[in-house]
Amino acid sequence: MPDASRRNESSRQAILAAAFELVGEVGYAKLSIEGIAARAGVGKQTIYRWWPSKGAVLLDAFLMLSEGDGGGLPDTGDLEADLKTVLRATVKELTDERFDLTMRALSSEIMHDPELARMYAERLDEPVRELKKQRLRKAVEAGQLSDVDLDVAVDVIWGPVTVRWMQRGPLTVEFADQVVETALSGLRP
Repeated sequence: MPDASRRNESSRQAILAAAFELVGEVGYAKLSIEGIAARAGVGKQTIYRWWPSKGAVLLDAFLMLSEGDGGGLPDTGDLEADLKTVLRATVKELTDERFDLTMRALSSEIMHDPELARMYAERLDEPVRELKKQRLRKAVEAGQLSDVDLDVAVDVIWGPVTVRWMQRGPLTVEFADQVVETALSGLRP
């Protein structure tokens, strides 16, 4: 991984903003390091020095959008309400055209690029999964959930939303609520 401390922060921000804007305008297939560099006003060597691929640039652009969201899941004591809040926010994000296009591009590229898949897992998927498991672990300790495999529980709760998004099915708040209610009916003691 390149030394992030050597990056000029204003150039980094310009590059990430350019990547995010361009993927929305031209799609991932036509997104290029040259196009990102031109939009950001930097040399393409600057990008190649800091990122191994356009997918890695896009991953950082996506992570930049979600900076500050790592505080954990809500814990009001009402597991169902908390999960509905989180799944509703997930639906809102996935149906926001800016996030949707970027996530679809990343998801597609991750399937073909093992290094990008590793970076995605390490920097986004695993930390977010751990936050979800922490909240569910508290619910188990409070007697609100059976003592279940937390990785499976995360998949049971978030998987249907992800699958529906991937298949471009109707993704609504009502669907998110129904997923939570159905999952909890099987996960409660």
